[in-house]
Amino acid sequence: MTAESTTGATPPREVTVRAPGKVNLQLSVGPVQPDGYHPLATVFQAVDVYDFVTASLREDGEITIAVEAAPDRSIDGQVIDVKGVPLDDSNLAVRAARAVAEAYGITDGVDLAIVKSIPVAGGMAGGSADAAAALVACAEVWDTGATRQELAALGASLGADVPFALHGHTAVGLGRGDVLSPAMTHGTFHWVFATQAEGLSTRHVYAEFDEWVADGLLGGSDPRISDDVMTALIGGDPNALGAALVNDLQDAAIHLAPALRDVITAAQELDACGAVVSGSGPTVAALARNAQHALAIAAHIRSTGLADQVITAQGPAQGAAVIA
Repeated sequence: MTAESTTGATPPREVTVRAPGKVNLQLSVGPVQPDGYHPLATVFQAVDVYDFVTASLREDGEITIAVEAAPDRSIDGQVIDVKGVPLDDSNLAVRAARAVAEAYGITDGVDLAIVKSIPVAGGMAGGSADAAAALVACAEVWDTGATRQELAALGASLGADVPFALHGHTAVGLGRGDVLSPAMTHGTFHWVFATQAEGLSTRHVYAEFDEWVADGLLGGSDPRISDDVMTALIGGDPNALGAALVNDLQDAAIHLAPALRDVITAAQELDACGAVVSGSGPTVAALARNAQHALAIAAHIRSTGLADQVITAQGPAQGAAVIA
């Protein structure tokens, strides 16, 4: 049975939640620690590329999942490839549902239907967005009364990017990236994301980074938040922010997928304010001066054939939110 409603209202039998993708404006990575994790100093910005998770109540205790691509993100008749999304208990959304059930003593089940716009294995935290949306949707459909702080704690146990997908907007992340504090920003930033059908393994990118640190090719120093990034955000200055973009994993990602360098070069040919590999890749994020400039950069990258899809987006965007 579901937990009893504390408001007296009948809990909904179906809830839809959307959660945003993200771009790392800064991703500074420290040397690997004995526990296998890396200390991070990162600045996240949520962008208006969303995944949607619908949770539908079932009373037999089962948790099921179905995934499809969102048609409204199609480019030239193509949609993102969702074949790589797991449909078993390894899916972060399923793990999120089980975490809510365990935390609040829920014995009912749920059907999870995911509609994806965020590229799969693209460094934009699509799996974490699904987990964040599932946390909120399940908490609502099971009427747990869970607070956002409680859901964020559950999210941190699932993955470092999940709390930010709940939070949204722009935030500083420390520790493993899950210790969040809001970052002051002004204005809207316009992005172009060049995605690849073939993803990059985050584990492999970090392993490559670790090898370079061990060989002395990278410093691997304790990470610190960039004053230049924070100043550019406060000023709402895309040129200054573009110049300050940094990703310590970028060289490792390019070593594993050399064509990413050409994508960055293509963005620079259209005078992008800055271009960087997003997270562990292989998506490349280019920052534009305005919406029109973003469309021009997107058209140029698309014409080169260097990316499987090119989409434009704006940030900052709201975190995981109930929409129905």
